[in-house]
Amino acid sequence: MPTVLITGASRGLGLEFTRQYLADGNTVIAACRSPDAAHGLAQLARQSEGTLSLVQVDVADTESVRRSAAQLKSPAVDILVNCAGVIGASGQTIGSLDYDDWRQVLEVNVLGPARMSEAFLDRVARSERRLIVTITSGMGSLADNTSGGYIPYRTSKAAVNMVMRSAAIDLKPRGITCVVINPGWVKTDMGGPNATLSAEESVSAMRRVIAKLGPRDSGRFYNYDGREYPW
Repeated sequence: MPTVLITGASRGLGLEFTRQYLADGNTVIAACRSPDAAHGLAQLARQSEGTLSLVQVDVADTESVRRSAAQLKSPAVDILVNCAGVIGASGQTIGSLDYDDWRQVLEVNVLGPARMSEAFLDRVARSERRLIVTITSGMGSLADNTSGGYIPYRTSKAAVNMVMRSAAIDLKPRGITCVVINPGWVKTDMGGPNATLSAEESVSAMRRVIAKLGPRDSGRFYNYDGREYPW
């Protein structure tokens, strides 16, 4: 069965990805900042019979990412799911920007997936699936921005889309497929209680998309339901 590495695995979509991939018998490496405090992951670990391993990593810290890669025992990672993300402080429009907050959002949402992709690149290249999936947002679409606001978050997602678009071209000779997927509006800490999708619904749909991905899909921006999303 494939080996799946998931960042941001302690809650929200990352925790749900972990739960679902484990339920299907995959080997899962769950990465988060504080594994000792990740109670949901601890419960899954007790139920997984050794197919779940927890890794401490802060995607905003280059040394933390490199250290986690050096310590990882698995020789290959079939699917790297870059799921860790932050939305930043609310109410940020032109005239009310918090630049320190903006920098932190970029560190996590843009540099984080880049750090993880570089650090685990050789392991992905050695696998059968050779797949890097980054969870983005429809709010990172230039074509779909009709409401403004959320400048730090929107710019971070637009930027990570470009990172993965370029990575798809750069990594084509190694047979690595890179895509970005919009999970939809999901009932998580970030999405809030009024969102239209549960985490289970969103992740189930995204996993159906992921299961079908191959080299011809590299560099594309998908919606959770499999439709291509406008850049």
